[in-house]
Amino acid sequence: MVSIHVRPPEIEDRLMPGHWEGDLIKGEANGSAVGTLVEHTSGYLMLGKMHCATATSAVEGFSAALNRMPLAMRNSMTYDQGREMARHAEITQKNGVAIYFCDPYSPWQHGSINGLIRHTYPRAQTCRNTARKN
Repeated sequence: MVSIHVRPPEIEDRLMPGHWEGDLIKGEANGSAVGTLVEHTSGYLMLGKMHCATATSAVEGFSAALNRMPLAMRNSMTYDQGREMARHAEITQKNGVAIYFCDPYSPWQHGSINGLIRHTYPRAQTCRNTARKN
């Protein structure tokens, strides 16, 4: 794992495109998952289909999403230290993207992703069948 503290400073400046923040949104009871990627400069959001919240699904989902972008737009990705990134070297190998990891329990170090997604889909909301019985 490469620490966010050795990430080149130009990534933080958000002036050059091709630098991404990634995260995983888990469904109720971890029954589903969606990989999310936000590009630093433009705020462009990509979603990666994942069958579950495993490292294998992360490799498949993030690789498929990143491969839809030109090589010049696949410079780096910043991620938290979730278990789903255990096979991060495979994502780098398949896509050429350098991956940097936030410090443990420091979600503000990749705050763009959480703010954008949670603004639209707050955690407190769940899908429940609320139909009345007759």
